[in-house]
Amino acid sequence: LDRELVLSAQRERLLIAATELLAAHGYSAMSAKEICRRAGASLTNFYQCFETKEACVFAAYDRFIDVLITRLVAISDAGIAWEEYIWAIVREYLDVLRADPVVARAFQVEMDALGAEARRRRRESLTALAQLARDTFEQRDPSRVVDMPLDAYLNVVYGVRQMASDAIEDGDPTFERLALERSTWLARFLGAEL
Repeated sequence: LDRELVLSAQRERLLIAATELLAAHGYSAMSAKEICRRAGASLTNFYQCFETKEACVFAAYDRFIDVLITRLVAISDAGIAWEEYIWAIVREYLDVLRADPVVARAFQVEMDALGAEARRRRRESLTALAQLARDTFEQRDPSRVVDMPLDAYLNVVYGVRQMASDAIEDGDPTFERLALERSTWLARFLGAEL
C-alpha cells in the first residue's frame, strides 16, 4: 500500500483511540503510548502524525467541530418560523451528540482539562455557531439585527452547550433538559417576534 494511505489510516485510528480514551479516562490519565496500544499503531507512527498527545486530541476535536458546523450550516430557514429554525439548530446539535456518546463526552466534558488552548478552540467554535444564528436573523430582518449584538447570541450558544454538557455528566443521553419547549424562549431571546 502507498505509504501516505497507510499513514492516513493510522492517523484515523489514532484519532478514534484518543477520543475513546479521553471520554473513558480523561486527558491526564491517557498517554501517547496508550493511544497507540488502543489504535494498534506504533509510537513511531504516532509521532509521524502528531507532535504530542495534545495535538492528537485537538485534531480529533477540530474534526468534531467541522462535522457539527457543516451539519448546522446545512439547515435551511426558508419557509419556516424563527422558532422552528432555532429548534432545528438545537435539535441537530443534540442529534450530533446523541449519535456518538463517546465523542459527546470527550469533547463536551473532558476536553476542558486541556487548558487554555482547549478554551480558545471552544470559544472559536461557539462564536462561529453564534455568528450563524445572527447572520440568519440578519437575512430575515436586516433592520433589527442591531438590537441583538453577537455577544447576545454567544451567551445563548454557551448556555445551550453548558446544559448539554451538564446532561452528559448527569447521564442524560436523551437531553431531556433541552426539550422542545426550550426552543420558544431561545427563539424569543434571539430575535423575538419573527
